[in-house]
Amino acid sequence: MENYVKAIYEPFTYEEISEEIANIVRPHHLKAEFQIIFQTLENLHEACPNHRGDWYFSGDYPTPGGNKVVNKAFMNWVEGKNVRAYFSN
Repeated sequence: MENYVKAIYEPFTYEEISEEIANIVRPHHLKAEFQIIFQTLENLHEACPNHRGDWYFSGDYPTPGGNKVVNKAFMNWVEGKNVRAYFSN
């Protein structure tokens, strides 16, 4: 099963993703500067050299089940469903 969500993020830089996440989670009443820093895969690998599992950040899930869950989670979000993707809805 292909991870279709991965293609959505592909054209964006880490900086653009970080800025958008900050825009989404920043409280409207906050007057201070607010920033989210999205970790690059290269820095993640450097910080955790003995850990092979970066699929949560890269979208390269090692199993068909991981791809199924991320695709289902995205569809739940698009459809406005506030449910977990791990269970059939």
